[in-house]
Amino acid sequence: MIYPILSAEEAAEFVQNGFTVGVSGFTSPGCPQAVPVAIAERAKREHEAGREFKINLFSGASTSDHIDGELTRADALNFRTPYQSHPDMRKAINANAIHYNDRHLSELAQEFRYGFYGKMDIAIVEAQSITDDGDLVLGTSMGNTATWLKMADKVIVEVNDQIPETILGMHDVYTPNDPPYRREIPIYTPHDRVGTPTARVGTPTAHVDPKKVLGVVKTSLPISKEGAFTPVDDVTAAIGHNVCAFLVNELKAGRIPKEFLPLQSGVGNIANAVLDALDKSDDIPPFEMYTEVIQDSVLELLESGKCKFASTCSMTFSSGAMTEFFEKGEALHNKVLMRPSEISNNPEVVRRLGVITMNTAIEADIYGHINSTHVSGTRLMNGVGGSGDFTRNAYISIFLCPSIKKDDCISTIVPMVSYPDHNPHSVDIIITDQGIADLRGKDPVQSAHEIIEKAAHPVYRPLLREYLNLAKKGHVMMNPDIAFAMHSTLIHDGDMRKTDFAKFMK
Repeated sequence: MIYPILSAEEAAEFVQNGFTVGVSGFTSPGCPQAVPVAIAERAKREHEAGREFKINLFSGASTSDHIDGELTRADALNFRTPYQSHPDMRKAINANAIHYNDRHLSELAQEFRYGFYGKMDIAIVEAQSITDDGDLVLGTSMGNTATWLKMADKVIVEVNDQIPETILGMHDVYTPNDPPYRREIPIYTPHDRVGTPTARVGTPTAHVDPKKVLGVVKTSLPISKEGAFTPVDDVTAAIGHNVCAFLVNELKAGRIPKEFLPLQSGVGNIANAVLDALDKSDDIPPFEMYTEVIQDSVLELLESGKCKFASTCSMTFSSGAMTEFFEKGEALHNKVLMRPSEISNNPEVVRRLGVITMNTAIEADIYGHINSTHVSGTRLMNGVGGSGDFTRNAYISIFLCPSIKKDDCISTIVPMVSYPDHNPHSVDIIITDQGIADLRGKDPVQSAHEIIEKAAHPVYRPLLREYLNLAKKGHVMMNPDIAFAMHSTLIHDGDMRKTDFAKFMK
């Protein structure tokens, strides 16, 4: 190997205060694990010596405790984008200790290439191997790694010997040309590989100019530390049942082709419960997935044959499922392909393939706005992620949430969402444990009645009907005096059921 072999501590010394750093990964799989921890330790030493040390961090999506957790606790972050899900980082962002820019995941790589964020000083990437010519076999995700390798002034590579050699061939590394030279992305089915294994475009390996590589850090670390998701409960099972009922009805009505269409599913316990329900349904035919993340439930779908193929950006399996996946060999490897996030989430491809999208909401209002990101409108949870990429270009866009939370004290259906990430122009269906609200072809008032009667919990329907009766007449019946009365009551009294709209009327 022509590259210097470095310790993580030696590699961290290349990172200076104020640097812009890009990391590989999309969720925790595929993220570098050793060098970020060493950077955090260096930041602590610098701070103890009275010197400033903070970096600007760019990723593919959320990362791991090795990155977002360690760097946050070391007060080593000035700026972060495009997505996060770490509790320590969330707390720091909400305290305005870290500047956080929430972005659609499909956009960040191209925006960096356009020059919107300045230059990237160093990229730190995890790989299974790197050749003397600069070809890298990446790990269990893609994210924005290909762009970081191209744009960074210098590169540090963590070669992790725990990544199996059999991962070679599971990546489709494709970067579109930037405008005005961009052409169509030639993906016509989820299983299409762009280009050929021998072409620089569409290769199973990423590439970096060998002259930019500062060195290689050898590691031997687990490739997944994801925990298993919470087992399906009555609420998530009901949501899964309602999703299946909706899709089956669309099939019977001819609104979904009999061959079915590719599915996209977000992350979390609700998504896993829905996919589990699809797996068990005899009325849902085998399908393909075109999505950004595959979780444990997708592994079960692949094994059962219900999912014929999964195009993704990341294999976000629990540690046990990751081990099982690689033990299965070609039987499963040939059913999964990892793509960069600007391809896995690409609006052009999503629209062309006719992807049916399913994403979770923090709350929805009676007109069909969706809040995916901020509790009570101010406190960031995770970020918009890829939900906007898929929702705005879906064949059918579906949002999922339980109808109530916190021992019935919170209704997820409210008069007006406290932070609108998605508007009714992009939202077709809202499904809760209570039922299915179909907003297609309905005006705002019709949508309000549909959502109240079919998606809201019975405990909150009287309050929501009362709000609608008090709303000012118009195309959208809205009363600004009381639109957030339920949120305000929750903040002050801890229970939305105590809402008295009259107290808020001016």
